[in-house]
Amino acid sequence: MSGLRYVYAVCRPFGAPLQADVTGVAGAPPGLLTHNGLVAVVSTVPERDFAEEPLRRHLEDLDWLSDTARAHQSVIDALTAVTTPLPLRLATVFRDDSGVRSMMEAREDAFRRTLDRLDGRVEWGVKVYADSDQAEAAEPAKPASGRDYLRQRRMRSRSQDAMWEKAEKFARRLHDGLSAHAEDARLHAPQNAAISRQSGRNVLNAAYLVPRSDSEAFVELVDRTKDDEPGLRVELTGPWAAYSFAGLDDDADGSREAGL
Repeated sequence: MSGLRYVYAVCRPFGAPLQADVTGVAGAPPGLLTHNGLVAVVSTVPERDFAEEPLRRHLEDLDWLSDTARAHQSVIDALTAVTTPLPLRLATVFRDDSGVRSMMEAREDAFRRTLDRLDGRVEWGVKVYADSDQAEAAEPAKPASGRDYLRQRRMRSRSQDAMWEKAEKFARRLHDGLSAHAEDARLHAPQNAAISRQSGRNVLNAAYLVPRSDSEAFVELVDRTKDDEPGLRVELTGPWAAYSFAGLDDDADGSREAGL
């Protein structure tokens, strides 16, 4: 069965080896493809899964998509430990090495500018969740009348509104403070609880671009906020490759050659 070239990221040449046990998508180890002083991190994937039609079907299979995303991320994480990678989107696939080189040549200037801007920097993610149990008033006594029922509903609604307002004020204050200690910041849409499987309502979903040398201080700053407001949960993730700050157009990475 013929194979296609899966591209994880583009980076500059680096001296340290990737961890020996890292495997990529479809269980293949990543390799390096150098062109004009840039490096594409690639592996071989089966055409039966990654040609256009089967890939379209697979992208609707949440289990397959989750496994592929984890394998993709494991390679990006290994790269982030030794260099500054510019991650490409999931399932960026070419027919062969020639297609990868053509993509790198076409986008060489943009890749170099972005790598210069992100060099030595990582992304930290911060989310704030409002505990829905805290937002709901304690179960009142059974209303004695329709008037009591309406009054209880109004009180419960006011309590919830006050909780969300407090959560949103805290999130804005936290974001402003963290942004002042980062080189750049991005606000993402709140996560859907059904997808993230996190309890509570997501009131902040932000990413921060931080120099590696400042990361310890940034983490300490987040840690100091975690107990500031009862009923609110602060979650820190990272360090990641700077996905949110790569600035690549979704349809401009050349992820498909004609006829693939």
